[in-house]
Parts: sequence; structure tokens; C-alpha cells
Amino acid sequence: MLRVALLGSVFLPALVLEPLARELELLGSVTAVVGVAEAPDPARALAAYEAALAGRGWDVVVAHSNAGLYVPALAAQRAVGGAVLVDAALPAPAGGHHPVVPAALRGALAEQATDGLLPRWTEWWPAEDVRALFPTSRSHAAVHAATPRVPLSYLDGTVAVPAGWTDGVRGAYLAFGDTYADERRQARSLGWPTRTLPLGHLGLLTDPAGVARAVHELAAGFTRRLPA
Repeated sequence: MLRVALLGSVFLPALVLEPLARELELLGSVTAVVGVAEAPDPARALAAYEAALAGRGWDVVVAHSNAGLYVPALAAQRAVGGAVLVDAALPAPAGGHHPVVPAALRGALAEQATDGLLPRWTEWWPAEDVRALFPTSRSHAAVHAATPRVPLSYLDGTVAVPAGWTDGVRGAYLAFGDTYADERRQARSLGWPTRTLPLGHLGLLTDPAGVARAVHELAAGFTRRLPA
């Protein structure tokens, strides 16, 4: 039985991960969804992830999207032993300070900010493109309503990535297409198992059962328990 913690993106509500958590439990895993309710800066986001993971004895963390940026720091603190990154950012092993979003996206988002707050993630791109990522209009409406407006100042921060962070992590990468092709390629260069399901960035909503099977198979090799 695997104990799996699901790490949600700062920019998305935790409910995005709940269908995947239910499907993993049907496969025999014990799961918990870890979201970040408020993240005015990366340091506070990391602290929220740390607090949620502390002392729980997780075998594997599954990090989606922006949450992948925080896996290196969690690994350095021995809060992560096995990690499956799902259509997620993957910082380089060399370490350094990683921006929370690419520079071009940062500029575009800053132009859309109002009252010091970013638009909801569901408003970053044309409405028809975002709607296509969801299985139903109802799920789109529910996620949109729950999606936080992250402070614009969050984009000015960086996430500290310890050098050599991959040395002590058993990793795997699950992509939902080619958006994170560079990250998938890097995962392969690290010797990590990789898999691609052409589902779009919110594939954990459109096919949670299929994603759960893929995550479960990738994670099955992570037998080392996380430290208590």
C-alpha cells in the first residue's frame, strides 16, 4: 500500500486533485491532497507544503504543474523520497534560483493584474482554450470559482533549488502532452521513467482513472519510506 501526497499548484485550487486522489484510493493507496490556500511569496508556499508533509510518512509525492518547483527544496529537507511530477516544472539538478513562471508569461500576467492581484489561472488564456481543458461546463465553473487570485508580488520571487537535489530522489515524470517537453526530456536524461498521456494540462480531471493508473505504476517502484 502506497501513501501518496498530492501537491497542487499555487495557481489552482486543491479540488483539481481530488478526483485523482479518489482514483488512487481505489487502487489501494492512502492519499492526501495538499494545496496552498494563500501564497503571497514562494517562501510561504514552501512553508505550507512543508507543514502539510511533516511527520506523515509519505512514500511518494505527486506534484502537478507549478508545485514541481518546490520538490527540490522538499527533497533537500528529506520530506520527499519518491516523486512523480505530473505535467510539472522540473528544476535542473545544478540548482540555483528558479523563477516561478517563465519571463514572457510573467510580463503578460503583470499586464492583466488589477489591484495587485493576478487574474485567476482560468483567465490567463482565451476562454475557449481553457474550457477545452475541462470535461464538463460544471467542472469548469467549479474550478474557476475556487481558483485563487494570487498576488502579483508572487511573480517577483524565486524558488531556491539546492544543487544536486536529484541525487537522493527517486523520480518519474508523467506528461499530458508536449507543453512540458523540455522537462520530460530532462527527466529522461536523469534516468527517470517517463510516460505521456495526451490529455491536456488538466488531464487529472478529464481522465482521473487513467492518470491514477499511470501514477500508481510509476510510483510502485518507490519502496523507500519517507522519514517520520
